[in-house]
Amino acid sequence: MTEPDKNSMGKTMTDNTGSSTEDVTAALLVIGDEILSGRTVDQNINYIAKHCTATGIRLMEVRVVSDNQDRIVEALDALRHANDYVFTTGGIGPTHDDITAESVAKAFGVELEESQEAIRIMQERYPGKELTKGRRLMARIPVGGLLVQNTVSGAPGFMIGNVIVMAGVPKIMQVMLDAVTPKLRRGLRLISRQVVVHHPESTVAELIGRLDLENETVSLGSYPYFKEGKVGTTIVLRSVDEDRLGKVCDEFKAALTGEGKTFVEEPYE
Repeated sequence: MTEPDKNSMGKTMTDNTGSSTEDVTAALLVIGDEILSGRTVDQNINYIAKHCTATGIRLMEVRVVSDNQDRIVEALDALRHANDYVFTTGGIGPTHDDITAESVAKAFGVELEESQEAIRIMQERYPGKELTKGRRLMARIPVGGLLVQNTVSGAPGFMIGNVIVMAGVPKIMQVMLDAVTPKLRRGLRLISRQVVVHHPESTVAELIGRLDLENETVSLGSYPYFKEGKVGTTIVLRSVDEDRLGKVCDEFKAALTGEGKTFVEEPYE
């Protein structure tokens, strides 16, 4: 991944992507003391994970770091060199502890500058009102960054290199994610099927282990449950190859029937 063009400051992103037959990977970096202290319950991880799965991007890792520049830069450098994309949430607001933009700029070795395009967008959002110092802070992006639209409150996110910087407020993050997704390269969509087995995990562990080992392109995940005094196991089978997934799922169900185990296949949600 090459460093950004330093002459593209504040320009609008354009489509330059297509689907790929290879895996496209991503990581998520959640930034904020309020998450680590327990004061705020994160709502973005699950949303982004589901969004990535649905669009053919494989979310490989999630990290949560404090509002500390060194920790942000360290995590960002590790994640952006190991994945096709890195999403970040949090730390791009108008207060003193919103240091994500300057941390990202430091990670890329570029300056942080006020984007005139971002200023224009916010002025249109608040006509007749002078932008406060706090709002102007939200117009700062690293040199070479491309703006990510925010239709909720106006103040944009940005993308630089393979890093997409978004707000932590769920409603704003979601529209930013929708805005940037068409610009990203995507791989084959991961398909899932779900079988609920009405027996303890230990009774199916050997079977799912064997099927997982024998089928390189299909993964099987086992999730025990305890409901209304009953113990059971939910098995989720995943693959980008729908035909192979179907065959392994049928083999799994046939083996369960042969062992006299009861089960039901349910829609995966």
